[in-house]
Amino acid sequence: MSGQDRQTITGRGQAGLLAGLACWAVLAQPLAGQQLFDQTGRPTSSAMTGAPLATSSGEAALAPAAPALQDTILGDRTPGSAPLETVAPDADITLPARPAEGAAEDAATVLADSMELQGDRTLIAAGGVVVWYQGARLVASRLVVDGESGALTIEGPVHLSRPGAADPEAEAVLIADSAQLDRQLQDGIIRGARLVIARELQLAAEELTRSGEGRFTRLTRVVASSCQVCASDPTPLWEIRARSITHDAETRLLTLERPQLRAFGLPIASAPFTITAPDPTVERRTGFLRPEIRTTSGLGFGIKAPYFVTLGDQADLTLTPYLSASRTSTLELRYRRAWRSGVTEWNGAVSRDDIRPGETRGYLFGNALVDLPRDYRLGVQLQLASDRGYLLDYDITEADRLWSGLTLERITRDRLVFGRVGNYHSLRDDEDNATSPAQVADVLWQRRFSPRLIGGEGVMEWSVHAHRRPSDEDEVGRDVARGSVGLDWRRSEILPGGLVGAAIAGLDADLYRIAQDDRYDDVVSRVDPLVGVELRWPLAGSAGGATHLVEPVAQLLWSPRGEDDDIPNEDGRLIEFDEGNLFSDNRFPGWDARETGLRANVGVSWTRIDPAGWSLGLTGGRVLRAREDRVFAAGSPLAGRRSDWLLAAHYDSGTGLAVANRALFDDSFRVSRNELRLGWLRPDLQLSAGHLWIDSDADEGRPQDTSELTATLGWQIAEGWWGNAETRYDFAADRAQRASLDVTYRNECVTVEMGVSRRFTRADEVRPETSLDLSVRLGGFGSQKDGPGTVARRSCLR
Repeated sequence: MSGQDRQTITGRGQAGLLAGLACWAVLAQPLAGQQLFDQTGRPTSSAMTGAPLATSSGEAALAPAAPALQDTILGDRTPGSAPLETVAPDADITLPARPAEGAAEDAATVLADSMELQGDRTLIAAGGVVVWYQGARLVASRLVVDGESGALTIEGPVHLSRPGAADPEAEAVLIADSAQLDRQLQDGIIRGARLVIARELQLAAEELTRSGEGRFTRLTRVVASSCQVCASDPTPLWEIRARSITHDAETRLLTLERPQLRAFGLPIASAPFTITAPDPTVERRTGFLRPEIRTTSGLGFGIKAPYFVTLGDQADLTLTPYLSASRTSTLELRYRRAWRSGVTEWNGAVSRDDIRPGETRGYLFGNALVDLPRDYRLGVQLQLASDRGYLLDYDITEADRLWSGLTLERITRDRLVFGRVGNYHSLRDDEDNATSPAQVADVLWQRRFSPRLIGGEGVMEWSVHAHRRPSDEDEVGRDVARGSVGLDWRRSEILPGGLVGAAIAGLDADLYRIAQDDRYDDVVSRVDPLVGVELRWPLAGSAGGATHLVEPVAQLLWSPRGEDDDIPNEDGRLIEFDEGNLFSDNRFPGWDARETGLRANVGVSWTRIDPAGWSLGLTGGRVLRAREDRVFAAGSPLAGRRSDWLLAAHYDSGTGLAVANRALFDDSFRVSRNELRLGWLRPDLQLSAGHLWIDSDADEGRPQDTSELTATLGWQIAEGWWGNAETRYDFAADRAQRASLDVTYRNECVTVEMGVSRRFTRADEVRPETSLDLSVRLGGFGSQKDGPGTVARRSCLR
C-alpha cells in the first residue's frame, strides 16, 4: 500500500475491523529478508559487535539446528544484539528506454510455419509463430501485421513477455486468447487475458489494456490469486476480486479498486476503496507487514500490526503497535541503517500494562559497527531495560545481564588489537549492582612473530584491565586495576623414529592496584616464568580399507610455585577441562589465577576413518603434579596431585549425524562432569540435543548438582507441514525451564504459522507464562524468504 492509500484507510475506519485485518493479511508485504545494504550495493559486514566482541558465524558442527556458538576474546557471557544482514539494493527499472540488444529501428525476428505477404502491405504468419523484438518475445498461433499502421492482430493462445524485462520468465507474462497491439508489442487491447507475475501471482480478466509504452497494465473485472486453479476444481483456496487491477511495471505496484477477499469461494472481507500493494518481485516497500495475533497468560489476547517505512536504500523504520484486549498498550520501534563503512540497528518499546499498573515500562537495545581506517572496527552497544520481567513478558530476550559500551578491534595475520569500555547492569534477583563490577575496561594487544636466533614461533601480549564497583564499602566494593605482559615461545622439531619434540618457554608479569579491600595490599606484583618440553608420536596405518590415526602425547611443564592468595580471583573461577586444553600450560580462563609447579599433561588420541565415510575418534588423558596445586578448589576436577581422567569421544556418520561425549571421572570411576551432544541434519529432520551433568561446587557458584537437557527439533510432519519443538529441562530441580512447539504450513499461495510456548521461570519480578502466536500470509504480494521443509503444491490431474 502506498502512504496515500493508507491515509484513506485510516480516514474510513468505519469500514470495520474485519475488513482492515483482511486487507493487512492479503496485502501486507514482508520486508524481504529483513536486510539492509550500503550505498554502493555491496553487502556490508553481516555481524554486529556484541558484548564484548562479535559472535562467530556458521553453525555448530554438533548442533546444526542450534544457534551458533560464541567465540569471544573475553567470555563474560553478556548478550549482544542480533546480527545484521545486508543485501544488494533493488535493480532500477526504467521503461521504455531500458538498454536492449540492437538499435531501436532494428527489424523484428519472426519464426512461423508459413508466412504470406498480401498486397505488399500486409504480412500474415501462421502456425507456431514466435516473434523477438527489443527484448520482448511473442508466441501465438497467427499474426497479422498491417504494413501501413504497423498494428498487430494476434490470435491465440498468446504468450507475451514485457519488452526490456531484466528476467522475462521471472517478471510479468501475458497469456491471452487474442490481442491487438502496436508495432512495439507494448500498448493495446488484449482479450481473455491472464497476467502472471514472477510465476506466482495470477490475474485473470475479461479484458486487459496496456498503455504508457508497456508500463501500465489494466485488467477489468479481474480475479487475482496465487493458488493453483484446476479445471476439475476451479475454486482456489483464496482469491481477490476487484473492479480493476492496474500493474505498474516500473514501480512494481498493484492498484486494486474495491477489492473483495474470498476464501473457498465465500466472501469474507471487502474494502470499498482503492488499495495499493507490491507485486511478488518487491523486497522493500513502505506499508503494513503481516499482522500477528499473540495471546499470553500475562497480557491476554492481543494483535501486532507492524508498519514498515523505507528511508531510501540505506535505512528503514518499523513501527509496531501492540494492543491487547485490556492489559497492554505497546509501541515497538526498530530503526536500521547501513552505509559504506558501517551498519546499525536500534530496537525499543514502551508499554503501559496492568502487570505493573501505573508504571511505564520499556527497553532500548542499540548496536552499531563501523569500519575505520587500517582495518580497525568500532562497535557501539546500548542495552537498557526497565526490568527483567519486561524482557520476558514481551518475548524480547532471556538475557539477565546487560552491557553498554564501546569496543575497538583490529585483527590481521600476525596482530590482534582489542579494547572495550562499558557498563554492566544485572537484572538478576540475587545480584546487587552496587557490589558487582559495573564499569569495566579492557585493552589487549597480541603479536605473533618468529625469532631469528632461536627459531620457532613466539607470541607477545600486553593487556590492561580495570573494573569498578559502585559501592564504597570495604571488601564488597572492591575495585581492581591490572597491567600484564606475557611472552610465549614454542619450537618443534621432527626427531628420529617419527617423534615430534617441542621446547616451550614463557613469561608472564602482572601489576595489580587493589582498592577498598583491607584483605589485600594496595599494590601487588607477580612474575611467573614457564619452561617445558613436549613429545608427540603420530602414527598412521590402515586395516580393511580404514585409516587409523594414533597419537600419544606427553608434556612436561614447570613454573615456580605460587598460591596467589594476595590477588583476588575474579576472572578465572569457571574452569574448563576438555580435549581442547588438555595440553595447555594454563587452564584458567582469565589472568587472576595461574597453574604453577611441576606438572605433566599426558594423553592419547585415536581416530578411525572408514572408507564408507563415517569416522570415530577417542581422546583420553589427565594431568599429573609433583605437588598439589592449591589454586584449585578441593572439589575441582583438576585438584590434587592427579586430576580426574578426561575421556572424549566423537562420531560422524558422514551423512548428517554427529555425536560427541565428554566425561571427567576419578580413579574410582565417579563421574564429576559429563556432556553429551547430538546433532542430526537431514532435509526432513534437524535435531540438536545435549545433556549436561556437573557436580556441585560452592567455589564456582553451584550449591547443588547441575543436570540439564536441552533439545531443539525440526521435522517434516507431512508435505507442506514443518514443526519445531524446543525444550529445556532441569533434572536437579525436577522441572522444565522452557518448552515450545511451532507448526508452519506452506503451500503455493498461503503460509500459516502457529505456536505455543511455556516459560517456567519464577522470581520476584518474573512469573511463569504461556503464550500462543498465530500469523497468516497470502502469497503473491511482496517477496518472502524460503522456510525449511517442503511446500505443498496442488496438482491438476487430467
